[in-house]
Amino acid sequence: MQRSNHTVTEFILLGFTTDPGMQLGLFVVFLGVYPLTVVGNSTLIILICNDSRLHTPMYFFIGNLSFLDLWYSSVYTAKILVTCISEDKSISFAGCLCQFFFSAGLAYSECYLLAAMAYDRYVAISKPLLYAQAMPERLCICLVLYSYTGGFVKAIILTSNTFTLDFCGDNVIDDFFCDVPPLVKLACRVRESYQAVLHFLLASNVISPTVLILASYFSIIATILRIRSTQGRLKAFSTCSSHLISVTLYYGSILYIYSRPSSSYSLERDKIVSTFYTVLFPMLNPMIYSLRNKDVKEALKKFFKSA
Repeated sequence: MQRSNHTVTEFILLGFTTDPGMQLGLFVVFLGVYPLTVVGNSTLIILICNDSRLHTPMYFFIGNLSFLDLWYSSVYTAKILVTCISEDKSISFAGCLCQFFFSAGLAYSECYLLAAMAYDRYVAISKPLLYAQAMPERLCICLVLYSYTGGFVKAIILTSNTFTLDFCGDNVIDDFFCDVPPLVKLACRVRESYQAVLHFLLASNVISPTVLILASYFSIIATILRIRSTQGRLKAFSTCSSHLISVTLYYGSILYIYSRPSSSYSLERDKIVSTFYTVLFPMLNPMIYSLRNKDVKEALKKFFKSA
């Protein structure tokens, strides 16, 4: 029976597997990952707010990244846990739309924020004596607001275009959340205008920030190579190594899934990659920015002593 987007009232999320044993195992894993994500990101936000030594542009951006990751993980995890242990795998049309919108908005916002952080690292390394003047509080706030605004405006565009597609046949989503690839698989046909929207969003939300990040790091590398001492080079590189790891992991998984044509989507393989950037990456980020960071470690020690 053919269905359009006007008659579909719910979708069925297949999740990762139909094997009960594996579903229970995955439930335990995700139940362990989510508290670590909440505690890690919340702790980092509290430390940045409470310790005056962390009131710098770099940590302001890191705090906002933790906020995004905290919200981002929450969009998915509750439904993943329910899907793993419940026989009811359904999600309402409105619920799917909301999950899709917030996941897209947060993902796009994070892309812009990571680009802003790359610019911050460029200024810090290339112009250390003018860092405070080049990155005033007003500019940092504007960059963060632009990241959020740009991300969610683009999410409105993507959501409105995706959920006006005609869905026909099965309403089963072979994934653990509502995303572009599985929804495109359910569409009767994908309009050329929709493909154009996807290409526009990919260019503006992923490729453009990637170009800005690469340009920043080319400048950073050029500056580091001009430093004469090996110790000075290592110190300069250490200030941006955490951000570089985050960018590589996040953009690598995003580009892998969304830069390919819809005809080459492999939902089984994409589930694994999607799990990384939706669930595991938000848990790893606090570790990436704190384990090798002397200032954060000292702030954590101070926090526990005063508690």
